[in-house]
Amino acid sequence: MAPPLGLSAVSSCALFWHIFLLVSLVLEGMIIVNVEANGWLSGHATFYGTNQDPATLGGACGYDNTFHAGFGVNTAAVSSTLFRGGEACGACYQVICNYRIDPKWCLQRRAVTVTATNFCPPNNNGGWCNAPHQHFDMSTPAFLRIARQGNEGIVPVIYRRVSCQRRGGVRFTLKGQSNFNMVMISNVGGSGDVKAAWIRGSRMRRGTWLPMHRNWGANWQSSIDLRNQKLSFKLTLVDGRALVFSNVVPSTWSFGQTFSSLNQF
Repeated sequence: MAPPLGLSAVSSCALFWHIFLLVSLVLEGMIIVNVEANGWLSGHATFYGTNQDPATLGGACGYDNTFHAGFGVNTAAVSSTLFRGGEACGACYQVICNYRIDPKWCLQRRAVTVTATNFCPPNNNGGWCNAPHQHFDMSTPAFLRIARQGNEGIVPVIYRRVSCQRRGGVRFTLKGQSNFNMVMISNVGGSGDVKAAWIRGSRMRRGTWLPMHRNWGANWQSSIDLRNQKLSFKLTLVDGRALVFSNVVPSTWSFGQTFSSLNQF
């Protein structure tokens, strides 16, 4: 039988584990610092009711159907700090549940990319969607990509803005009547969030662009009768990229129709 460890051996063992723990904490701290330095920010996430159809979660952005708009089920309502009065509609975020803080409910090394399609309203009780919280109220399918199912409630996350990867071109849905044009702009790639929009009818003087104004969410309006004209659009995204969509809408268009361009950011 081996002799019992002496005091010096026990002290050496304790010292080893103390150093090991200290180095681990330092390395973990370095990882967190590097994460934050690479554009990651801290926030929290919850999820929509499991009985809600994710296709209907267009909400405050005005998307009639998130599948029709090109976003699928990976969507989120974002807090007022992130929503920016509707400018965030269509923006993409990569979200990771922070396993270091909450290993009980977070899935390790899992990430999901969600599109902001709705607004998570603040309340008077210090809710998570109140400013200055950075919060994602995610669709259930998106949430369960990064967290375990159960009574998880709120989980800590880290997130960052990422480029939106879309199938097909930018889509324009025409709404309104007579000289009131409201256009829902969806399936936008690049940064995904539209900063400014212009419209031009084929009968307008060449090179003339009429600025549109954000009505609400992803819906932009103009007040000119453009019926029976081909329509072109010019968009500038929040990241500064701009693109022209020439004659994307034929002169035979009518309100309620959606037209997909061949161009994408």
